[in-house]
Amino acid sequence: MKPRIWFKPAAHVLLLLGSAIMLFPFIWSVGTSLKDLSEVFTYPPKFFGEQLKFANYAQMTERFPFFTFFFNTLKITVIVVVFQLITSSMAGYVFARLRFRFREGLFGLYLATLMVPAQVTMIPTFLLMKYYGLLDTHWSLILPGLVSAFGTFLLRQFFSTIPNALEEAAKIDGCTPFGIYWRIFVPLSKPALATLGIFITMGTWNDYINPLVFLNSMNKMTLTLGLANMQGLYSTDWPALMAATVITVLPILIVFLLAQDAFVRGVTLSGLKGE
Repeated sequence: MKPRIWFKPAAHVLLLLGSAIMLFPFIWSVGTSLKDLSEVFTYPPKFFGEQLKFANYAQMTERFPFFTFFFNTLKITVIVVVFQLITSSMAGYVFARLRFRFREGLFGLYLATLMVPAQVTMIPTFLLMKYYGLLDTHWSLILPGLVSAFGTFLLRQFFSTIPNALEEAAKIDGCTPFGIYWRIFVPLSKPALATLGIFITMGTWNDYINPLVFLNSMNKMTLTLGLANMQGLYSTDWPALMAATVITVLPILIVFLLAQDAFVRGVTLSGLKGE
């Protein structure tokens, strides 16, 4: 009995320590964004300076078109999230509920694409974008992200848990396969869709390699690429850079907090096996 008495307090302490370690970089970024440049590298280090300089948040827009980077990233992320949710949910429904020849084999081949590293497909994708004249456009980032094998797998697992009785009742009422997908499966899959939406949002919002490869113009850049360009060759305005970093992180944090309950339920349910 004694080990059980100490188990929960010890678990809470470990979780609190882990949370503190995870939050430390973000808190340090917030503190640095409110310092004077002369206080950034002082020793011993301090979280905050003598005075809080909120003017750093205004300076970040003076040197670089921060809001242009922000809206470019927002546009790309919204388009990719919406279309990937549509394509992944439709493909997941087909693989989970429709019966056709070679279904399992095709699904296995589809999942096999997850084994291919992104670096392997980057050069062929670059050549395709160059052939179609899409380099240095946002379409070079949007088009490759419209489909996802992982999203299809996640939603297929969730759709497999939905009782067959709902589908049979809809068929008796004369509902088409698309009607069953749209009227029954999509409304019931909100937790899984929210989970996948968070994953897609984080991956697209924080993507650095693809914008670096496909974009050149300053007015086309995303936040990650813009933040990298804010570092000067000989000097860097670290408070302004940290202010931009804090603003960049906030949307992801807000999205996760708003969808936290659905995220937990989606991760739990999508791993169950349907009858």
